[in-house]
Amino acid sequence: MPRKLTLDPDRALPPEPALRAIARELYAGIASLPLISMHGHVDAGAIARNDAFGDPAELFVIPDHYLRRMLVSQGLSQAELGVPNRASRGENAESTQAVHREIWRRFCENWRLFRGTPTRYWLEHELVAVFGIDTEPSADTADALFDELSEVLSRPESRMRPLFDSFGIEILATTDPAASPLDDHARLRADGWGDRVIPTFRPDALHELTRPDWPEQIRALSEASGIDVVDYRSFLEAVRQRRSAFAAAGARASDHGPATADTTPLDPVDAQALFDAALAGTADAAGAAAFGANMLFENARMSLDDGLVMQIHPGVLRDHSSAIATEFGTDNGFDIPVQVEFTRALRPMLDAFGLDPRFRVVLYTIDETVYSRELAPLAGAYPTVRLGAPWWFLDSPGGMARFRELTTETAGFYNTSGFVDDTRAFASIPARHDLARRMDAGYLAKLVATGLLSIDEAHETARDLTYDLPKLAFAPRTTAAL
Repeated sequence: MPRKLTLDPDRALPPEPALRAIARELYAGIASLPLISMHGHVDAGAIARNDAFGDPAELFVIPDHYLRRMLVSQGLSQAELGVPNRASRGENAESTQAVHREIWRRFCENWRLFRGTPTRYWLEHELVAVFGIDTEPSADTADALFDELSEVLSRPESRMRPLFDSFGIEILATTDPAASPLDDHARLRADGWGDRVIPTFRPDALHELTRPDWPEQIRALSEASGIDVVDYRSFLEAVRQRRSAFAAAGARASDHGPATADTTPLDPVDAQALFDAALAGTADAAGAAAFGANMLFENARMSLDDGLVMQIHPGVLRDHSSAIATEFGTDNGFDIPVQVEFTRALRPMLDAFGLDPRFRVVLYTIDETVYSRELAPLAGAYPTVRLGAPWWFLDSPGGMARFRELTTETAGFYNTSGFVDDTRAFASIPARHDLARRMDAGYLAKLVATGLLSIDEAHETARDLTYDLPKLAFAPRTTAAL
């Protein structure tokens, strides 16, 4: 007999009976609050079109890099999991369902690999709570589950917009290239969704002078901005125009994922020389790093005018496997965390803008060693700095628990920005928020049980962490705040 999937009502809550009772009470008070999703990667076009998901492989496996990464680590290839390469681009439509059924089988056969991971938590929540599936994936159940889920996904209520409503999402921010025309967001605004789905300005591709496609990025920037980008001055003007266009489209933040947190500005003459080298195709790694640091500083300066909250998340070596990246494209070649220094790196930016009430920055990391040593002290000192939630590799029960333990005593709760789900896997959004709420309930229960917080304060703090703080951290800047 196949195993049944069930959701333990106390999952992720503390095991000690006294703490669990308090955590249950706290979690009950926040479990149904609306979702504030201010840092995600869901395709706005899918929401604008009210897309269906097609089949289980398209929903659960192909878009979820967390899930695919685990399977690849056990010997499956990216191609076997639906990532297109040169050999599969000619696949005809008639074979799609057969290919996707095989992808789904491979996932179900390897269900055990996800034991103890947050991916397992998210998948179980999606299957049971979102789609009403109570059979555990396995080699024996794969085909029946594929058929059952395909039928569920074919229903009108399983399309993007009804699911958005059923998840209780109040606002979702997408992440969009600087040159994006934002047509999908315009369509959403026309449909009355403009306050619910908003863009986020992501200019990284413009700052990385040694990217193979940098010339194409500059041409796209020129076209989108209407400014002929021929030098550093016109480049800054075009970036400023795109930021303004994003703000006008409802954006509340910019998103920056540099290799380091360096924010050292350049003399305009030096910046021009580096830009000229990039135009000539002679930029080197050192120059590109200096230019990227300068552009973090310049984006911070621009935020004083347009009000976009700056999000910085350095410390990832992208496409660690050049072979995988070459065959399957950028962002498929294993992103691996690296050590990051923040204190000295951010000092130029914070010296210039850190006390300016027009400036706001949220700092994220996946280098846990800097939580208590650097990030919590920075957020606990500068009024413009907020500490972002544990995310990506740390978006897990252990990662969330360590985050609270290492940051709260220095930064408190109110110098943090609330949870972000950082996902392309749309159906996992409620599961990710649910896990964060349970972990915060457990941490607050511990403070109550040890006499460091009253139960009333814990209830208030739980709501703030879940709902009020993320809304406040990314609130549009009002005229009164200028």
